[in-house]
Amino acid sequence: MGDVTAAGQQPEPIHDVLIIGGGINGCGIAMDAAGRGLTVLLCEQDDLACATSSRSSKLIHGGLRYLEFFQFRLVGKALAEREILLHNAPHIIRPLRFRLPHQPHLRPAWMIRSGLFLYDHLARRKTLPGSRSLRLGPDSPLKPHIVRGFEYSDAWVDDARLVVLTARAAASHGARILTRTACIGAERRGDLWQATLEDRRTGRRSTHLSRALVNAAGPWVAELQQSTIHCQVHHPLRLVKGSHVVVPRLYPGEHAYILQNEDDRIVFVIPFENDFSLIGTTDVDYQGDPAAAAISPQETRYLLRVVNAHFRQQLQETDVLWSYAGVRALADDAHGKAQAASRDYTLDLDQPPGQAPMISVLGGKITTYRRLAEEATDQLCGLLQRPSRPWTAGAALPGGDFADPATLAADLHKLYPWLPDTLLRRFCHSYGTLTHELLEGCRSLDDLGRHFGADLYAREVLYLIQREWVLEPEDLLWRRTKLGLRLRPAEVSVLRDYMDIRTRWHAADHS
Repeated sequence: MGDVTAAGQQPEPIHDVLIIGGGINGCGIAMDAAGRGLTVLLCEQDDLACATSSRSSKLIHGGLRYLEFFQFRLVGKALAEREILLHNAPHIIRPLRFRLPHQPHLRPAWMIRSGLFLYDHLARRKTLPGSRSLRLGPDSPLKPHIVRGFEYSDAWVDDARLVVLTARAAASHGARILTRTACIGAERRGDLWQATLEDRRTGRRSTHLSRALVNAAGPWVAELQQSTIHCQVHHPLRLVKGSHVVVPRLYPGEHAYILQNEDDRIVFVIPFENDFSLIGTTDVDYQGDPAAAAISPQETRYLLRVVNAHFRQQLQETDVLWSYAGVRALADDAHGKAQAASRDYTLDLDQPPGQAPMISVLGGKITTYRRLAEEATDQLCGLLQRPSRPWTAGAALPGGDFADPATLAADLHKLYPWLPDTLLRRFCHSYGTLTHELLEGCRSLDDLGRHFGADLYAREVLYLIQREWVLEPEDLLWRRTKLGLRLRPAEVSVLRDYMDIRTRWHAADHS
């Protein structure tokens, strides 16, 4: 018995696992499962990382503030994963030093020192330096009355590229990745799932069979389960919106700030794309379509107010160059404040006797995605009676197979001396050793083809269409890169026309 297809077409084989959702959790499970020999089909209704997974604070961190809610297990787990991810993806994940200005009326120094001691020691730390106290001098960008602080380590991540590279790793192990493809129906047929998928660009529908189903739809997980799969949600969920703003660079240096506020929340200020500062996040309960989530004027004013209370340079709403908001589906543990809701994950198994299993992914944070995927795949292999060993802890993501960033940059400069410094640096941070694949056969800047503005050339555009599921300019400008911050509207329009032709050609070649 195979997939149901149109008359005259050969049925496809039954997949071991159908994964719904192309965020970090869905792609992480696809990578792990495919690497263990399971046949995997993943569908995403939009672009990879189109929602929550590209709208984070861009951090790989243990969650210092979670210690106040006594979530020691989650913090320890996240800190351990931080070490693994720094090793596996050194091109898109890099160490980041944080400064925490001390405000005595908010949290006493002894409390902060105790929290940082725990943060340094809850998990084995091999890569990053520990915390220390700071004296802030006259060259500090903070207001003159802030003279004391603390410093500790975490890591920065290009969140959307983490998703895409994980999907590429899954595909390299045989997983089939379908973007702009929605699951519009799924039902059990004994020990198999029968799912109907719809290509959102063409309207074409197809029916597929799988031995197991994974609902990794993020903030849509409950809606999908109730309206499309028609199964009961066993855990109450809470949708929480987090918003960020991007402004011109507030200060020199590569360190970030973590700012305390009167309401017990914290706000990050993080160097972003060389010339900008990223400020966030908020925690607001959310109702409605997660795809429509946007920052509110109140959230914008809140973030700017917290920053202005700390920094000499004062920001106005007109300084905001870009903003975004993401929605997370968190397990509702009955805490009153959204900020106190646990960021840990739950894997919910639904398997009536003699029926095909379904795992629903609830909650989670980007830092622990690999651990979540490993646990989910362990479950799948047990359910399908396919014993296997975990493997992803020591597996470099595509492009991450190099010793250190400085050596990689030197090697690339030697091989491609004609690359402008800004472009070489961006390729190092985005593609790592995949840069060789991108630039194969290129001998000069002219070989990169048409220039669209900033440092975007046709060669990269075509590469992303062919290798990274790019279909729309937004996929390229805001997820595969952040060049949307730099291209002018007229340049985006030219890019859109160019991509419309090239994506249709690519689709025709693979139809």
